[in-house]
Amino acid sequence: MKKYCFGVDVGGTTIKMGLFDVDGNVLDKWEIVTRTENGGVNVLPDIAKAVEDKMTEKSITKEEVAGVGVGVPGPVDAKGIVHRCVNLGWDEFNVNDKLGQLVGMPVMAGNDANVAALGEMWKGGGQGHNDLVVVTLGTGVGGGIIINGKMLTGANGAGGEIGHIHVQDGEPEECGCGNKGCLEQYASATGIVRIAKRILEKTQQATVLNADSVTAKDVWDAVKAGDAVAIQVAEQFGKYLGEGLAAIAGVVNPEAFVIGGGVSKAGEILLSYVEKNYKPVVFHGSRDVKFALATLGNDAGIFGAAKLVLG
Repeated sequence: MKKYCFGVDVGGTTIKMGLFDVDGNVLDKWEIVTRTENGGVNVLPDIAKAVEDKMTEKSITKEEVAGVGVGVPGPVDAKGIVHRCVNLGWDEFNVNDKLGQLVGMPVMAGNDANVAALGEMWKGGGQGHNDLVVVTLGTGVGGGIIINGKMLTGANGAGGEIGHIHVQDGEPEECGCGNKGCLEQYASATGIVRIAKRILEKTQQATVLNADSVTAKDVWDAVKAGDAVAIQVAEQFGKYLGEGLAAIAGVVNPEAFVIGGGVSKAGEILLSYVEKNYKPVVFHGSRDVKFALATLGNDAGIFGAAKLVLG
């Protein structure tokens, strides 16, 4: 009788871990350090040891565990093969097989953004929807696409990389991916700062924003206070993200867009700028999509990883 499962979210500095029951209730959660030296050779053995230690602590047998789900920061295909994780030092190998041998239980791996999207669908801001797109606005722009309750991974595990949709010709600066004019360059925390600095260089309007020190949080705080320049920044951000999501909706026709990541802490006001730029340009079949804020925060990855193994 399966009673438990583990959800693991591998980050560049810490590995978040959760013990769940099969109904999706988190029973315990903790973190271990990500040891990335020597090509990340210690990462999977460290996870295996942490799982085994927790099972010993809680007197859980392998027969009671449905398996271990893992989200990793890189492309992972449907078979669990990771196609390079730069910040872990990993090259191509099968996570399902390798970690499965170490723990002696079933393992299911996926890309961390896709796995987090699964978590938001299951227990977060996307509950009640089987077709949704989760957008993570942080230092970059991440995405996860869920179709009929399943992650859209793509041929090489690079499905849902919405931050690298091309949205602007003539952009002089390079995105982290090497291209120019990606959505990430305008809708991430760093992107909002980029827009703000460009507007501040040209405007004569009074504003509380300072070009030398402006942050994404400063912009949204100023928007809420009615600052005219900050509102210009929010309008540009909303146009890029709203039109970008309209393009995605034309392909996948989701029931909901769930917005998470640090920038989403601005709250409902952020959604309003995205939605008003989305509706005029989207195909009518996707016009009534729901916009919602993510609710699981940093736990989305462990919830999604648990769901991955539970099916």
